[in-house]
Parts: sequence; structure tokens; C-alpha cells
Amino acid sequence: MGQLLVNGLVTGLLLALPALALSLTFSVLRFANYAIGAYLTCGAYLVYVGNVMLGMPLWLAAAAGAMLFAVLAVVIDWLVYRPLRDRSGVTLLVASMGVAIALENVIRFFAGNSPRAYDVAVARPIRIGDIRLNYEQLTILIAVIAALAIVWIVFRFTRLGRMMRAVADNPDLAAVRGITRSRVVACVWLISGTLVALSGVLVGLDANVEPQMGWTYLLPVFTAAILGGIANPMAAVAGALTLGIAEELATLVMPVHYRMIVTFLVMVALLLLRPWGLFGTRQVTK
Repeated sequence: MGQLLVNGLVTGLLLALPALALSLTFSVLRFANYAIGAYLTCGAYLVYVGNVMLGMPLWLAAAAGAMLFAVLAVVIDWLVYRPLRDRSGVTLLVASMGVAIALENVIRFFAGNSPRAYDVAVARPIRIGDIRLNYEQLTILIAVIAALAIVWIVFRFTRLGRMMRAVADNPDLAAVRGITRSRVVACVWLISGTLVALSGVLVGLDANVEPQMGWTYLLPVFTAAILGGIANPMAAVAGALTLGIAEELATLVMPVHYRMIVTFLVMVALLLLRPWGLFGTRQVTK
């Protein structure tokens, strides 16, 4: 049971960063970014180029790849989403589908369909009693917790965090107070792009880097964000951890390759019973 809980925690942490990024962009821009999976894949491949093709250490390649993709996320916003900013959320959702398809095909064109792996040294797992932690799991734990701590500090204690919360709560009032929405949006894409790229590295480290890796995580990421309350970024992290642990515990009663059923059932139950999420608040329309 202890090993399953640790595995569930690691799975939840893998979902936490993209779920946080998805919730952050939704809270400010009011649309669900369907391209979040393609962003994850793109970030993983950028780091692969730095690590394997350019010979950089993984940590340096991860930092460079995350920063590069953060800038790319802003460029995509300027080219695709910004001209559609005044349209409905459905229009932006459809646009993000187009972005996802375009990015995946660009990746396939340059990298092919074969799975890739990062160039990292083989390390012996750590044992704590009956619990076994391998190098990849330990890296995920440290990296995600550090990233979440930094984002929380930015949200709670910086002027940028207050500006993002103001725009998310009431963009018109924020504009009256002198907050430039376009700058806040650019910062949101920089932060979310960094988070998603970092999650792509960790997913690739835990498994392989391949063009379909983002699609595998798309439904769990959306489910985690909705579970926490999609307009509440930090609650999305709690949703991700809850879903990750639930998926692993489900293997007690079903084969491992069927655990995605848990994600699907949680998504359906949420949409039917509590669409505003476990930690969200119900919006009453008069």
C-alpha cells in the first residue's frame, strides 16, 4: 500500500504542473487550452535536442528548453489567440485544437515517430523500508515541489501575482486600476509555458519522449484541473494529486492498463454532479 501511495503521489505530481498551467490560462483568458498536451510534447523534444543532440546536462537542457518554450508559448499567443481574444471561449478552444495538430505534425516531420530517451546515467533506486524510489521518481518529486513552491510564492507575495489575480477576478476593474491586461497575459503564458515544458521533461524522463506522449496526458490533465476547480490554479494541484493517487489505488482491483478508466469515470462524475470542482465555488447566473 505504501508503494502504491508513493507511485500515486509521483503520478499526481506529473499531472500537477500541466494542470496548474491549464487552470492558470483558463482563469485569466477564459478558455480551455486543448493544446496543453502538444505543449508538453514540444517542451520534451526541445529538451531532448539540448540533452542528446547538443550534449548538454539534463538540468541545463531542461532550463534552456523550458525558457525557449515559454517564449514560444507567447509567440503562439500573439499569432493565434490574441487576434481571437474578443471571441467566445469555444472559438479559442477550436483554435487551440488547430495549434495542437500543427505542433504534433511539426514534431513528427522533424523527429519521426520513434520513441526517444534522455541521456542520463543509470542510478540505483533508493529503498526506505518497503518503499522503492528510483532516480526518475526522486527527480520528479524534487523538481515539481520546487516549481510549485516558486509559483505559490509568485502568486501570493509578488505584485505580478496580485495583478494576475485581479485580471482573473475582474478584468474591467483591473484595467481601471491601471493594470495592463496584455502584459499580464504575456506573463501568464511565460509561466504556463515554463511549467508545461518542465512537465514534458519529467514525463519523458519517467517514460519515453514520443509524439503521442501529450495526448496520453490530455484527459488526466483536464480531469485534474476540473477536479480542483478549473478557475482555481492552486486547487488544480490538489486535484492532480487526488487523481494520481486514485489511479494507483485502482490497480488493487483492476489491471494496471485499465487504470485510465478511473480518470474517465471521475471526469464524467464531475461533469454530472459537481462541474465547478471539489474546491471551486458554484457560479449562480441570474
